[in-house]
Amino acid sequence: MSDSEDEGDQNQFKIILLGDGAVGKTSIAMRFCNDYFAKQYKQTIGVDFFMKRLALPGNTQVAMQVWDIGGQSIGGKMIKNYIFGAHAVLLCYDITSTDSFQNLEDWYRLVRKTFEKQKLPYIALIGNKTDMSHMRAVAREKHNAFAEENDMYSYFVSAKTGDMVNSSFFRVAADLSGVVLTKPEIDVAVQPVHAAIIDYQRHDDSEKREAKIKSGNSPGCIMQ
Repeated sequence: MSDSEDEGDQNQFKIILLGDGAVGKTSIAMRFCNDYFAKQYKQTIGVDFFMKRLALPGNTQVAMQVWDIGGQSIGGKMIKNYIFGAHAVLLCYDITSTDSFQNLEDWYRLVRKTFEKQKLPYIALIGNKTDMSHMRAVAREKHNAFAEENDMYSYFVSAKTGDMVNSSFFRVAADLSGVVLTKPEIDVAVQPVHAAIIDYQRHDDSEKREAKIKSGNSPGCIMQ
Protein backbone atom coordinates (compact mmCIF):
# COMPACT_ATOMS: atom_id res chain seq x y z
CA MET A 1 0.00 0.00 0.00
CA SER A 2 3.01 2.28 0.35
CA ASP A 3 3.28 2.81 -3.41
CA SER A 4 0.04 4.75 -3.54
CA GLU A 5 0.23 8.49 -3.12
CA ASP A 6 -2.71 8.83 -5.54
CA GLU A 7 -5.05 6.64 -3.48
CA GLY A 8 -7.35 9.59 -2.86
CA ASP A 9 -8.02 9.81 -6.61
CA GLN A 10 -9.00 6.16 -6.86
CA ASN A 11 -12.28 4.36 -6.52
CA GLN A 12 -11.85 2.18 -3.44
CA PHE A 13 -14.10 -0.80 -2.86
CA LYS A 14 -14.52 -3.20 0.04
CA ILE A 15 -14.92 -6.74 -1.28
CA ILE A 16 -16.02 -9.51 1.11
CA LEU A 17 -15.35 -13.21 0.52
CA LEU A 18 -17.89 -15.35 2.39
CA GLY A 19 -18.46 -19.09 2.55
CA ASP A 20 -17.60 -22.26 4.42
CA GLY A 21 -14.08 -23.10 5.49
CA ALA A 22 -11.90 -24.93 2.94
CA VAL A 23 -13.81 -23.72 -0.13
CA GLY A 24 -10.75 -21.72 -1.19
CA LYS A 25 -11.51 -18.13 -0.17
CA THR A 26 -7.93 -17.45 0.91
CA SER A 27 -6.63 -19.13 -2.22
CA ILE A 28 -8.86 -16.94 -4.39
CA ALA A 29 -7.69 -13.80 -2.61
CA MET A 30 -4.03 -14.81 -2.84
CA ARG A 31 -4.34 -15.72 -6.50
CA PHE A 32 -5.98 -12.42 -7.38
CA CYS A 33 -3.85 -10.12 -5.25
CA ASN A 34 -0.46 -11.88 -5.39
CA ASP A 35 -0.83 -14.35 -8.29
CA TYR A 36 0.17 -17.08 -5.86
CA PHE A 37 -1.25 -20.44 -4.87
CA ALA A 38 -0.09 -22.51 -1.91
CA LYS A 39 -0.80 -26.21 -1.65
CA GLN A 40 -1.66 -25.82 2.02
CA TYR A 41 -3.23 -22.99 3.98
CA LYS A 42 -3.97 -22.59 7.65
CA GLN A 43 -7.62 -21.98 8.38
CA THR A 44 -8.44 -18.29 8.46
CA ILE A 45 -9.46 -17.20 11.96
CA GLY A 46 -11.46 -14.00 11.98
CA VAL A 47 -10.52 -11.99 8.92
CA ASP A 48 -7.52 -11.41 6.65
CA PHE A 49 -7.02 -8.40 4.40
CA PHE A 50 -5.60 -8.07 0.90
CA MET A 51 -5.21 -5.12 -1.48
CA LYS A 52 -5.11 -5.01 -5.26
CA ARG A 53 -5.11 -2.04 -7.64
CA LEU A 54 -6.58 -2.22 -11.11
CA ALA A 55 -6.54 0.12 -14.09
CA LEU A 56 -9.87 -0.02 -15.90
CA PRO A 57 -10.68 1.41 -19.34
CA GLY A 58 -11.20 5.15 -19.43
CA ASN A 59 -8.26 5.75 -17.09
CA THR A 60 -10.34 4.57 -14.14
CA GLN A 61 -8.18 3.53 -11.20
CA VAL A 62 -9.60 1.09 -8.66
CA ALA A 63 -8.31 -0.10 -5.29
CA MET A 64 -9.84 -3.39 -4.19
CA GLN A 65 -9.80 -4.14 -0.45
CA VAL A 66 -10.42 -7.88 -0.27
CA TRP A 67 -11.66 -9.18 3.09
CA ASP A 68 -11.19 -12.93 3.53
CA ILE A 69 -13.55 -13.93 6.34
CA GLY A 70 -13.04 -17.25 8.13
CA GLY A 71 -15.67 -19.91 7.48
CA GLN A 72 -16.30 -20.48 11.19
CA SER A 73 -17.28 -16.82 11.66
CA ILE A 74 -20.92 -17.24 10.64
CA GLY A 75 -22.03 -17.42 14.27
CA GLY A 76 -19.48 -14.92 15.55
CA LYS A 77 -20.32 -11.58 17.15
CA MET A 78 -18.06 -9.62 14.79
CA ILE A 79 -19.30 -11.05 11.49
CA LYS A 80 -21.83 -8.27 10.82
CA ASN A 81 -19.18 -5.67 11.53
CA TYR A 82 -16.93 -7.31 8.94
CA ILE A 83 -19.68 -7.36 6.31
CA PHE A 84 -21.10 -3.92 7.03
CA GLY A 85 -20.08 -1.28 4.51
CA ALA A 86 -19.15 -3.81 1.83
CA HIS A 87 -19.52 -2.70 -1.77
CA ALA A 88 -19.53 -6.33 -2.95
CA VAL A 89 -20.06 -9.71 -1.30
CA LEU A 90 -18.73 -12.78 -3.10
CA LEU A 91 -20.42 -15.96 -1.86
CA CYS A 92 -17.91 -18.74 -2.43
CA TYR A 93 -18.36 -22.50 -2.52
CA ASP A 94 -16.45 -25.58 -3.65
CA ILE A 95 -18.02 -27.20 -6.72
CA THR A 96 -16.97 -30.62 -5.37
CA SER A 97 -18.80 -30.06 -2.05
CA THR A 98 -22.59 -30.15 -1.91
CA ASP A 99 -22.59 -28.99 1.72
CA SER A 100 -20.58 -25.85 0.94
CA PHE A 101 -23.16 -24.94 -1.72
CA GLN A 102 -26.19 -25.66 0.45
CA ASN A 103 -24.74 -23.64 3.32
CA LEU A 104 -24.69 -20.54 1.13
CA GLU A 105 -28.35 -20.10 2.08
CA ASP A 106 -27.19 -19.32 5.62
CA TRP A 107 -24.43 -17.01 4.44
CA TYR A 108 -26.80 -15.14 2.13
CA ARG A 109 -29.39 -14.85 4.92
CA LEU A 110 -26.69 -13.29 7.10
CA VAL A 111 -25.89 -10.73 4.37
CA ARG A 112 -29.55 -9.81 3.95
CA LYS A 113 -29.93 -9.42 7.70
CA THR A 114 -26.87 -7.18 7.89
CA PHE A 115 -28.24 -4.89 5.17
CA GLU A 116 -31.93 -5.21 6.04
CA LYS A 117 -32.36 -1.45 6.35
CA GLN A 118 -30.10 -0.62 3.41
CA LYS A 119 -29.69 -1.48 -0.23
CA LEU A 120 -27.94 -4.81 -0.72
CA PRO A 121 -24.39 -4.60 -2.05
CA TYR A 122 -23.24 -6.18 -5.30
CA ILE A 123 -23.56 -9.92 -4.69
CA ALA A 124 -21.93 -12.64 -6.75
CA LEU A 125 -21.93 -16.42 -6.60
CA ILE A 126 -18.43 -17.91 -6.98
CA GLY A 127 -17.96 -21.58 -7.80
CA ASN A 128 -14.33 -22.44 -7.03
CA LYS A 129 -12.11 -25.43 -7.94
CA THR A 130 -13.12 -25.76 -11.59
CA ASP A 131 -9.82 -27.58 -12.08
CA MET A 132 -11.60 -30.48 -10.33
CA SER A 133 -14.64 -30.55 -12.62
CA HIS A 134 -14.30 -34.32 -12.91
CA MET A 135 -15.31 -34.45 -9.22
CA ARG A 136 -18.11 -31.90 -9.53
CA ALA A 137 -20.90 -32.42 -6.98
CA VAL A 138 -22.88 -29.25 -7.70
CA ALA A 139 -24.41 -29.13 -11.17
CA ARG A 140 -24.11 -25.92 -13.16
CA GLU A 141 -27.88 -25.85 -13.36
CA LYS A 142 -28.15 -25.60 -9.56
CA HIS A 143 -25.51 -22.88 -9.50
CA ASN A 144 -27.29 -20.88 -12.20
CA ALA A 145 -30.70 -21.37 -10.59
CA PHE A 146 -29.49 -20.13 -7.19
CA ALA A 147 -27.86 -17.08 -8.79
CA GLU A 148 -30.95 -16.22 -10.83
CA GLU A 149 -33.40 -16.72 -7.96
CA ASN A 150 -31.43 -14.33 -5.77
CA ASP A 151 -30.44 -11.85 -8.48
CA MET A 152 -26.72 -12.58 -8.12
CA TYR A 153 -23.89 -12.29 -10.58
CA SER A 154 -22.30 -15.62 -11.44
CA TYR A 155 -18.69 -16.74 -11.81
CA PHE A 156 -16.71 -19.98 -11.98
CA VAL A 157 -13.01 -19.89 -11.07
CA SER A 158 -10.03 -22.02 -10.17
CA ALA A 159 -7.74 -20.49 -7.57
CA LYS A 160 -5.27 -23.30 -8.21
CA THR A 161 -4.75 -22.65 -11.92
CA GLY A 162 -5.82 -19.01 -11.83
CA ASP A 163 -8.48 -19.66 -14.46
CA MET A 164 -11.04 -16.81 -14.57
CA VAL A 165 -9.93 -15.32 -11.24
CA ASN A 166 -8.54 -12.06 -12.64
CA SER A 167 -11.31 -11.61 -15.17
CA SER A 168 -13.98 -12.15 -12.50
CA PHE A 169 -12.55 -9.52 -10.16
CA PHE A 170 -11.94 -7.24 -13.14
CA ARG A 171 -15.62 -7.53 -14.01
CA VAL A 172 -16.66 -6.86 -10.40
CA ALA A 173 -14.47 -3.75 -10.30
CA ALA A 174 -15.88 -2.51 -13.60
CA ASP A 175 -19.49 -3.07 -12.51
CA LEU A 176 -18.90 -1.22 -9.25
CA SER A 177 -17.22 1.64 -11.12
CA GLY A 178 -19.92 1.88 -13.76
CA VAL A 179 -17.46 0.98 -16.51
CA VAL A 180 -18.88 -0.98 -19.43
CA LEU A 181 -16.38 -3.57 -20.68
CA THR A 182 -16.08 -4.88 -24.20
CA LYS A 183 -15.25 -8.54 -24.79
CA PRO A 184 -11.65 -7.73 -25.89
CA GLU A 185 -11.15 -5.78 -22.67
CA ILE A 186 -12.39 -8.72 -20.62
CA ASP A 187 -10.16 -11.10 -22.60
CA VAL A 188 -7.12 -8.97 -21.74
CA ALA A 189 -7.80 -9.59 -18.05
CA VAL A 190 -7.84 -13.35 -18.57
CA GLN A 191 -4.45 -14.95 -18.02
CA PRO A 192 -3.76 -18.13 -19.97
CA VAL A 193 -3.64 -21.29 -17.91
CA HIS A 194 -0.44 -23.28 -18.37
CA ALA A 195 -0.30 -26.97 -17.58
CA ALA A 196 3.07 -28.63 -17.19
CA ILE A 197 3.38 -31.99 -18.92
CA ILE A 198 6.01 -34.19 -17.34
CA ASP A 199 7.35 -37.31 -19.02
CA TYR A 200 8.41 -39.60 -16.20
CA GLN A 201 11.11 -42.06 -17.25
CA ARG A 202 10.74 -45.63 -16.08
CA HIS A 203 13.72 -47.10 -14.27
CA ASP A 204 12.35 -50.39 -12.98
CA ASP A 205 14.55 -52.84 -14.89
CA SER A 206 12.96 -55.83 -13.14
CA GLU A 207 9.58 -55.02 -14.71
CA LYS A 208 11.17 -54.72 -18.14
CA ARG A 209 12.90 -58.08 -17.80
CA GLU A 210 9.65 -59.70 -16.62
CA ALA A 211 7.75 -58.23 -19.58
CA LYS A 212 10.35 -59.55 -22.02
CA ILE A 213 10.13 -63.02 -20.53
CA LYS A 214 6.32 -63.09 -20.79
CA SER A 215 6.06 -61.64 -24.28
CA GLY A 216 9.26 -62.78 -25.81
CA ASN A 217 9.78 -59.24 -27.10
CA SER A 218 10.76 -55.90 -25.70
CA PRO A 219 7.74 -53.90 -24.53
CA GLY A 220 6.75 -50.98 -26.73
CA CYS A 221 5.52 -47.59 -25.60
CA ILE A 222 3.51 -45.10 -27.64
CA MET A 223 3.89 -41.49 -26.53
CA GLN A 224 1.38 -38.84 -27.53
